[in-house]
Amino acid sequence: MKILILFLLSFASLNDACAPSLTTVSGSKAPKSFCSGDLIFEDNFDTFDLKKWRHENTMAKAFHWFVNDTENSYVKNGKLHLKPTLTADIYDEEFLRSGHVNINWRYCTAYFNNGCNKTGTPDKIINPVRSGGVDTWNSFAFKYGTIEVRAKLSAGDWLWPVLWMKPRKSKYGGWPRSGEIDFAEMRGNRNLSGGPSLVGNQRVGVATHFGISREVKNNWKQHFGFVRHHYPSYSEDFHKYKLVWTPEKLQFIIDDESIGTIHAGEGFYKAAGFDKTGFSNPWVNGTLMAPFDEEFYIVMELAVGGTSYFTDGFKNGNGKKPW
Repeated sequence: MKILILFLLSFASLNDACAPSLTTVSGSKAPKSFCSGDLIFEDNFDTFDLKKWRHENTMAKAFHWFVNDTENSYVKNGKLHLKPTLTADIYDEEFLRSGHVNINWRYCTAYFNNGCNKTGTPDKIINPVRSGGVDTWNSFAFKYGTIEVRAKLSAGDWLWPVLWMKPRKSKYGGWPRSGEIDFAEMRGNRNLSGGPSLVGNQRVGVATHFGISREVKNNWKQHFGFVRHHYPSYSEDFHKYKLVWTPEKLQFIIDDESIGTIHAGEGFYKAAGFDKTGFSNPWVNGTLMAPFDEEFYIVMELAVGGTSYFTDGFKNGNGKKPW
């Protein structure tokens, strides 16, 4: 995946003067003061500013092992590159089945699912692909504003490029209670189908994720897909992925075309039907936008494989997925 530019504007009002903004920010790179509509975060990737970007370092999800390695994340010609490589190219095939990886707790970014400490076995191997992921966990988080990223999403079977945002403090509890915002994600396969339709790199999806718990899955997300019915795919060129986040809604825009808007309405607890489940409202002390009324930070990753985004019903060309 190649990222050309990222910028973020504070929540804008109609007042031309230096009006206070509803946007809030935190982090080492957050501005101390700003007006409504100001540019509050930007990176053109002339250099790889590691004071802005933290490398993700974990084996917690899917088939990838996020690492801090210049083979997997680097800046070149004004672009941030996130690139997959094979773990066995550094170690060997036997290491996948019998080796041990222990990521120092100071640098491990996700602990669940043996994300920091893993021993390979014949049935459960060490993550076979090393890849790149970066975030602004330390440097910048915000609530309400407009974010835009120009990116060329990665092509390749079972690649999963994603631009998303995570809650900085998770004040409503662990995932999915505190929410997740995905403003661009794509499956890298060219000829991937799910039922009668293509779901590979001709299609970009956006979504919000929220819920009572991991076990309560009904109505727990809202999702929009945007399909290009003609060549090129989203992996052939740079496109603009934009999110407009206000105290009333989340609007997703690709190449200046709105593809979906999620309105708070009477609150997501009621909108998602959780009021009919018997579960108490985890967002009762929040606003109508809860859980999307807290500060989120930016995440850009090239994930690989797994079972959540590549379900068993997918076919690659004429064959099923190989796991």
